[in-house]
Amino acid sequence: MRFSIVPFLLLAIPLGEIAMFVVVGSQIGVFPTLALVLITAVTGSILLRIQGFGVVRRIQETMNEGGVPGRDLVHGMMIMVAGVLLLTPGFITDTLGFLLFIPAIRDIGWKFLRSRIVVMGGAAGAGTQRQNPYRRDTGPQTIDLSADDYSDEPNDKSPWRGPDRD
Repeated sequence: MRFSIVPFLLLAIPLGEIAMFVVVGSQIGVFPTLALVLITAVTGSILLRIQGFGVVRRIQETMNEGGVPGRDLVHGMMIMVAGVLLLTPGFITDTLGFLLFIPAIRDIGWKFLRSRIVVMGGAAGAGTQRQNPYRRDTGPQTIDLSADDYSDEPNDKSPWRGPDRD
């Protein structure tokens, strides 16, 4: 999104919401309009809880299998944005929020973002160990030294010196 559009959106969205409140309020009345706003906020928080826990579970399963949960992370972010939109009073934001709760809409968003982002695999998931492809040996990764084993003086017999060090 271009930054020149952001100030326009910051002005257009609240004005659109005000216009929608006027239109809906004139059709169904003030109190039903306020009740509708409260109902969408409660419904949004329930959907956020249900779908949010489902995405967290899928992320954990993917990481336990040693995979990178790129799609589920993007879906989780979209669900979080949907929850914020539904908790924000207004009909336009509620419509956008409810659309983001639909998995097919999130998949369209994922397909759009997949070519534009890179998900890097970090630490291994719980219960799995990933091998570093650049690691040469398969021995233990922790070197435990006592005070007698460590010295500031160079040691020509050290296995850590390597053949190209003099």
